[in-house]
Amino acid sequence: MFKKSLTIGLIAMWLLSWPLMGNALAQDTAPAAAVVAAPNPIDTGDTAWMLVSSAMVLFMTPGLAFFYGGLVRSRNVLNTMMMSLVMMGLIGVTWTLWGYSLAFDVSIKAPEFGTGLESFIGGLDWMFLNGVTADTIDPVGYAPTIPHQVFMVYQMMFAIITPALISGAIVERVTFKTYFWFVLLWSTFIYSPLAHWVWGRGWLGAIGSLDFAGGTVVHISSGVSAVVAAWVIGPRKDHLNKPHTPHNVPYVLLGIGMLWFGWFGFNGGSALGSGSLATVAFVTTMISTAAAGLTWTILEWVLRGKPTAVGIASGFLAGLVGITPAAGFVLPIGALMIGSITSVCCFFGVSLRVKLGFDDTLDTYPVHGLGGTVGALLTGVFATKAVNSAGNDGLLFGNPGLLGIQVLSVIATYVFAAVGTFLILKLLGQFMELRVPSSSEDQGLDIGQHGEEAYGEDFAGGFSAFESGSPFAPKKVGS
Repeated sequence: MFKKSLTIGLIAMWLLSWPLMGNALAQDTAPAAAVVAAPNPIDTGDTAWMLVSSAMVLFMTPGLAFFYGGLVRSRNVLNTMMMSLVMMGLIGVTWTLWGYSLAFDVSIKAPEFGTGLESFIGGLDWMFLNGVTADTIDPVGYAPTIPHQVFMVYQMMFAIITPALISGAIVERVTFKTYFWFVLLWSTFIYSPLAHWVWGRGWLGAIGSLDFAGGTVVHISSGVSAVVAAWVIGPRKDHLNKPHTPHNVPYVLLGIGMLWFGWFGFNGGSALGSGSLATVAFVTTMISTAAAGLTWTILEWVLRGKPTAVGIASGFLAGLVGITPAAGFVLPIGALMIGSITSVCCFFGVSLRVKLGFDDTLDTYPVHGLGGTVGALLTGVFATKAVNSAGNDGLLFGNPGLLGIQVLSVIATYVFAAVGTFLILKLLGQFMELRVPSSSEDQGLDIGQHGEEAYGEDFAGGFSAFESGSPFAPKKVGS
C-alpha cells in the first residue's frame, strides 16, 4: 500500500512539474542576448547618504531631549527627556505597523497624484511593511535611486521627532499616560495624513505647495497642536507666581548642537539622494541658522542689554525651523534672509507670549509654530527654479501665485492640527486625567511619574524632592 501511494505521488509530482521543466528548457535554448538582466536602479552613493541622514535625524530626538530637559526645573528633567525618548520606541513601532502605509501608500502604483480619498489619506497595502523591501525601490516613485526600506526608515525619523516637539508646551503638568496615548492617536490621525497631503501624492502636493523638509508637516503641525494642548490642559499651578528659570543651560547648548548637526540630515537628506540638491539644502541650512542666531543675539544685546546663551540657542533653532520648508528651493542669500526674518519674528513671538501670560512652557509655538509659518510663507517669496527645477518660482521671481498656495497650505495645516488635537484630548479626557495632581506638581514629575530623580544630594537642585516631602528625598548634609 505504501509503495503504491509513493508511486502515485511521484507520478503526480512529475506531471505538475512538467510546465516548469518546459520553461527551464526554453530558457536554456534561448539566445544569450534574451537573458540580459535589467539594470538595478539603486544607487549606492545615494543609499549611503540616506542611511547616514536617517541616523542623523534620529540623533535629533535625544538632542531635543537635552534641549528641553535643560530648560525645565530639576525635578522635572527626567520626565521631560522621557517625553522625547519614548517616541523612539512608540512611533518606531506604530510607523512600522500602520503609520508609513497611511502616509505614503496609494492604491495606484504610479507617479501621478492620487485622486479622491487618495488625496487625503494613504492606503493599507504597506501595513506591517508588506512589500517594503531592501532590494527594490518603492513602486510609486518617491525615491527612484534608493531601496524602499531606506525611504521608509528615513521618513520614520521625521515621524518620531514631530510629536516630541509638542511636549515642550505641556511639560511639568501633563501625565505621562495621557501623553503616551495622545501621541499614539496624534501620529496616526494627524501626522500621517499631513505627511500624505504634502509628500505622499496628496492634495497639497497636487496644487503645488512647497515644503522641502517639513515646515507644515513637522513644525506648524506640532506648534499648533502644542498651543491647543497647553490651552486644553491648562497652565501650571505656579506659572505666574514663581520664576521658572532653566536648571541646566549647558544641557540646552548640548541639545542645540545635536539638533543642528542632525538637521543637516533632516534637510539635506530630504533631497533623497546625494548630489547638487543635497548640497543646496546643506548650505542653506547652515547659512540660515547662522544668520538667525546672530540676529537673536543682536536683538537681545540691543533691547535687553546682555546676550544670553539660551537666547543664541533659541535663535539657532528658529533659523533651523525657518529654512526647513525652503532648504531645497532657495539661493544662499534667500536662506540668509529667511533665517534673519524668522529669528526676529520668533524673538518677538516669545516676548508676546510672556506678556500674555500664556503657559506654553518652552515656547513651542513661538519657535516651531510661528517659525514654521514664517518659513513656509517666505518659501513662496524666495523660491526659484534656478535652484530646483522641480520646485517653482516665488514672488521675487515673478510668480506671486506661489505665495497664495503657501498661504492656503498654512491655513489648512492650522485648521487640521488644531481641530484634531482638540478632539483627541477631549476624547482622552473621558477616560483619564489629563494632568497630574497639584501635589505631584510640587513634588516634581520625575518622582511622581517615574519614581526616580535626575540628581543626588550633591547637586543643589536635587533638594527639590526633599523640600516637597518625597519618600525618595536625599538626606541633607549635616541633618
